Amino acid sequence: MSAEVDKTETAEAGKPPRDTRALLREIAESNSLVVVLAVVASLIIGGFLIVLASPAVEEALGYFFARPADTFKAAWDAVSSAYSAMFRGAVWNYNGDTFAQQFRPITETLTMATPLIFAGLGLGMGFRAGLFNIGAQGQMMIGAMLGAYVGFAWNLPPVLHLIVAVTACALGGALWGFIPGILKARTGAHEVIVTIMLNYVAANLLGFALSKDAFQRPGSDNPQSPAVADSAAYPLILGDNYRLHLGFIVALLAAVGVWWLMERSTWGFRFRAVGANPNAARTAGMNVSIAIVGVMTIAGALAGLAGSAQILGTERSLTAGIAGSFGFDAITVALLGRSRPLGTVMAAILFGGLRAAGPALQVQAQLPIDIVLIIQSLIVLFIAAPPLVRFLFRLPAPSREKVVTA
Repeated sequence: MSAEVDKTETAEAGKPPRDTRALLREIAESNSLVVVLAVVASLIIGGFLIVLASPAVEEALGYFFARPADTFKAAWDAVSSAYSAMFRGAVWNYNGDTFAQQFRPITETLTMATPLIFAGLGLGMGFRAGLFNIGAQGQMMIGAMLGAYVGFAWNLPPVLHLIVAVTACALGGALWGFIPGILKARTGAHEVIVTIMLNYVAANLLGFALSKDAFQRPGSDNPQSPAVADSAAYPLILGDNYRLHLGFIVALLAAVGVWWLMERSTWGFRFRAVGANPNAARTAGMNVSIAIVGVMTIAGALAGLAGSAQILGTERSLTAGIAGSFGFDAITVALLGRSRPLGTVMAAILFGGLRAAGPALQVQAQLPIDIVLIIQSLIVLFIAAPPLVRFLFRLPAPSREKVVTA
């Protein structure tokens, strides 16, 4: 009997305490770890793609059986040079001659992340309310169009001009979000279909506006508006050496506001209740239609603010490509951030870094910029398939999933 006790005590001695084991298991089952490992898996697979795209590796493969070490060295050099170039392009350029050159990459990352934060916050609100809003792209365009017109056509005092221009951007996006919201609430029209169609309407409306004298830059045949006045532009936070503007601070404040709205306010509780179970929310006396319209309108306003980051921050002139692909990338940002404000901000910074690293990857590592797009796509793939990530890294399934499976 004592021998069995000794064996048990010996076995238990090699294990961490029960509290520690419970904590480790909770971490292993968490969705946050899945998100981190999804990014890690994407970078690992991206490394293999970098090896395949490297001319040096291709050359070394030609005499692999004669000198195999050359192939492995070329592969390592290709991956290390590519990811170091991405680091220098997105975080810190340690090869820069001056401090300004060294520090500029992180500011570019934050600048690129600003519209993604705005749009991702709006889409995340929709996801938590059970609405899959695909219209951030069009809402950005309409917001940028109205903000641009106020910026270059109106003559107002400096601070007031910026406030009015930003408000115009938010109102434009809110209008473009209100339309699918009211259609969903009143007719049951699916928000995915409506928002996708409104993206095309917004793009064509923007192109039409740029062909008119009111939006056409004088003396230019290009579809481009006059530059917004300095009084309507976001001030630069760190001076003329960097592009980081006040819109980034506004985006962080918007994240705090969305957190308070969704987690601490009555309206946020209604939005989340409608997303969890609209029938139960209706039975409890909540007006589901007003909640749907409200979420879509607020989401549109946030996407319009993303347009303000472009037109009043970095671009300063309205063009057909003012929204870029930010509206669509924001879908991934919201999913990667689990539709939570803090997660959305962190995911936006990650994607902003990938955007900022693209030119460095192309110029310094001599690799196609498409590698960055592939890494982004892989992140989307792994985020959309958590069981695949858990299988690859041998993570336990969450307890609630086991109950459902059982």
